[in-house]
Amino acid sequence: MTILTLFIAIGMLVTLASLASGITSMGHGGTFDRKHELQFMSTRVVAQAVTILCVLAAIYFATR
Repeated sequence: MTILTLFIAIGMLVTLASLASGITSMGHGGTFDRKHELQFMSTRVVAQAVTILCVLAAIYFATR
């Protein structure tokens, strides 16, 4: 297992956890959701972007 594979797996788990937290928070609603909804979704977007960059790097180095 390469370091990029590990980063990809961790990135996928962080993305999934952030998405699940955001969806759960939205489902419950209330003041907690209004206060943290942007934080959950921003975290998801950043984690997803980093994961995609790691996948692209892994593809690049695999074809070199």
